[in-house]
Amino acid sequence: MAILSILNFNNPILRQKAKRVRTVDGSLQKLIGDMVDTMRAANGVGLAAPQVGISLRVAVIQTSEEEEEEVIVLINPEIVKRSGTRLVGEGCLSLPGYKGEIPRSLSVTVKARDRQGKEFRIKGADLLAQALEHEIDHLNGTLFFDHLDSLDKLQRIESRPPAAPEETLPQ
Repeated sequence: MAILSILNFNNPILRQKAKRVRTVDGSLQKLIGDMVDTMRAANGVGLAAPQVGISLRVAVIQTSEEEEEEVIVLINPEIVKRSGTRLVGEGCLSLPGYKGEIPRSLSVTVKARDRQGKEFRIKGADLLAQALEHEIDHLNGTLFFDHLDSLDKLQRIESRPPAAPEETLPQ
């Protein structure tokens, strides 16, 4: 597999609604494998295909750092139920070095297809619910900081490298 480049927040692909996957084939399997490798190399919890420049409704999630934990593969995911609300500190691999406190659901239920194309439902709470909402937001062209009242509420994270100097924060 390969490590792919993760697009920065200002790339227009991240603002487009991703296209539905029509066929689960070998090229999609390679993309999924590359996305898993990329997510792990970046120490991420999830990654959506638009973040690596592919406008398809595909995301991968792994909420534990244990590589033995199964990666959740979501093809054409849709949130079918949400409950509760909580404020969470959230960042994004496409805006390294920053986080913001945003509202997320306490739990969500998502309908999707798995890596073999079989439909399934997954219910998530806490970090899994947050990751599901975050990655599905990416597939809809929404970035986490869109949920902030003001971009002034973005906070710098010292432990991660900031966005490249030539990059400016979202306006």
